[in-house]
Amino acid sequence: MEENGDSEHHMMIDGSALPTLQIDPRRARFPCCIVWTPLPVISWLIPFVGHIGICREDGVILDFAGPNFVSVDDFAFGAATRYIQISKEKCCAIPCPSEHEAVLHDDPGRDILTWDDALRKGTQEFQHRSYNIFTCNCHSFVANSLNRLGFRSGGWNVVNLAALIFLKGEWVSVGSMVRSFLPFLITFSVGLAIGGTTFLTYLGFFTAFLVGWFLLGTYCFKNLIQL
Repeated sequence: MEENGDSEHHMMIDGSALPTLQIDPRRARFPCCIVWTPLPVISWLIPFVGHIGICREDGVILDFAGPNFVSVDDFAFGAATRYIQISKEKCCAIPCPSEHEAVLHDDPGRDILTWDDALRKGTQEFQHRSYNIFTCNCHSFVANSLNRLGFRSGGWNVVNLAALIFLKGEWVSVGSMVRSFLPFLITFSVGLAIGGTTFLTYLGFFTAFLVGWFLLGTYCFKNLIQL
């Protein structure tokens, strides 16, 4: 499916277009994007839960995929199915071109963060972290990167990041939408046919536990979920 021919279709979040950065799903290139793909089993039960990554300026995907491991250009769990392209104008940690000279003059030792600089620093940090789906996962890595970038002044965590991709994420194609929701529809139909209300009860408990864990860990016990 050809995605990169329509510059208006790929408006960046907050309305800023960047036509020089072309999205190309066939090559798995999503410049300055957050990308999402469903997880085996978990997404079959809760379709809004998935695996997430963030992309360099050249479109290469980075994702925290395991203990001490940030994957480069090899998105875990398959091709991206949703994405959001981020406007660098909304990242307060990236000086605009007119500010570069002034910053260098005022503080020659200061690091001037580009988009890729911020992602590089985040990658170096997470390459020394243990992976835990409940306390330090792929969402932690992306939220950490967005906070380094100062996107919308920071304050990103696993909950508002998940909400962002769920509410604002753009589907790569119709096929990617089918790939994301068809396993859930099949699992839900079979479970309902076999287990009836018992299946619905257990599914409700599982969903409430997972969502409740991240809500409590993010807003009540702030050291529980790492960023």
